[in-house]
Amino acid sequence: MIRFAIVGTSQIARQFVDAAHETGKMKLIAIYSRSQEKAQQFQTDYLVEHCFTSLEALAQSDLIDAVYIASPNSVHAEQSILFLEHGKHVVCEKPLASNHAQAQRMIACAQANQVVLFEAFKTASLPNYAVVTQGLERIGQLRKVFLNYCQYSSYYQPYLAGDNPNTFNPAFSNGSYYCLAFAVSLWGVPHNVQASAALLESGVDGHGSVLLNYGDFDVIIAHSKVSNSAIPSEIQGEEGSLVIDRLSECQQVSLVPRNGQRIDLSQPQHINSMLYEVETFASLLAQNDVNHAFLARSLTIARLQTEIRRQTGVVFPADSNVLSEDQ
Repeated sequence: MIRFAIVGTSQIARQFVDAAHETGKMKLIAIYSRSQEKAQQFQTDYLVEHCFTSLEALAQSDLIDAVYIASPNSVHAEQSILFLEHGKHVVCEKPLASNHAQAQRMIACAQANQVVLFEAFKTASLPNYAVVTQGLERIGQLRKVFLNYCQYSSYYQPYLAGDNPNTFNPAFSNGSYYCLAFAVSLWGVPHNVQASAALLESGVDGHGSVLLNYGDFDVIIAHSKVSNSAIPSEIQGEEGSLVIDRLSECQQVSLVPRNGQRIDLSQPQHINSMLYEVETFASLLAQNDVNHAFLARSLTIARLQTEIRRQTGVVFPADSNVLSEDQ
């Protein structure tokens, strides 16, 4: 049984804990939150015995083997490294880091301390993601890929009203991470990347587009936190297309042959889609696989995100000279 703690008490943390307990492989032992009130509510809801107000004390504790980090993106690297240095396995919410240099340091720290670092990209663990990978064989030579993640953010109206503007995450580093990670998972490192974005007054991108070139085919990414889209994602080949509803969840996958009718390829998935990434994390720990293949994917994603922000002019406090040096 993996004894774990959580850093952060948001809704996504609750989903992770529910999934972890359902696997029967992990048990929540401790909680850390910046909000004492939220921590106590979480503690009551999940009957957790230990509540920490010091990250250092939690990292040093012998009560836990691992930690799930669901804190604001800007502190992912700092907090992950703290736990890794104290010999704790870490599953960190996406994006893993603010930039490529941070991701490199995190991976180096995990390997130096012989512990598992895992970025929580759930899509690649889903049954219907496997359906997509198998379906690629049925659509022939790839030509065009359209990946869409446009979702009006619940934080946008408060942002417009001037309330807590710092909580409005950039569109690309947040929801549309799924598009980039999806492409990298399937096809690896692109030959080149071109990006454009519309920046808000705060300096973050509200929406934009990214073009990834893979030689014989292109991947076109549309991302937004200021508008909704009803259009699915699509992978086009010479013999047909794969249509994917809600890319993050892969809720439905359909095959549309060039000269045929649409076929639903979807497989049943658990209502809590985080269950599958928890299983993946637990498997890595069981094998003590500190050099697992997913690290290369995370590093590629971080490098591409850094380059995309360099092209679009989105700068994070953690960047310093990174955007000019890390190319």
